[in-house]
Amino acid sequence: MSQSVEQKLAELGITLPTPTAPLADYVPSVRTGNLLFISGQVSIDGAGKLSTGKLGAGLDVDAGRAAARLCGINLIAQMKVALGDLDKVVRIVKLVGFVNSAPDFVDHPKVINGCSDLFVEVFGDKGRHARSAVGIAALPFDAAVEVEAIVEVA
Repeated sequence: MSQSVEQKLAELGITLPTPTAPLADYVPSVRTGNLLFISGQVSIDGAGKLSTGKLGAGLDVDAGRAAARLCGINLIAQMKVALGDLDKVVRIVKLVGFVNSAPDFVDHPKVINGCSDLFVEVFGDKGRHARSAVGIAALPFDAAVEVEAIVEVA
């Protein structure tokens, strides 16, 4: 029998945070058929500390990757709430990553790799996905990174 997603998270030393309630008029996720659309998750850790700032203007790629990894952990936490069982994840279909960046910063894909690599670590081949990595002028609360996901579920 293969390892469960929960076992893999434990092996990686990852404890999923309790997701916070939305701060506006939207829901954290929507399931339609076999697809789960997860609202953008910002780079906040389990203690509520937000990773803030601009890539290329105070933050380097390594800090951005760490922030994107936090987004990935928060996406997985939202999957857990929505599905109850992370083994219901059939495939990570698509990620859209937003990087709070200086105008001349061009390493957005390297930053979003922090989330992409996490998903492959946790879900194996089911974690490989299509992706967009976009640089933008600002994110809510000056978050360094925000990532949303589309997930195929059982």
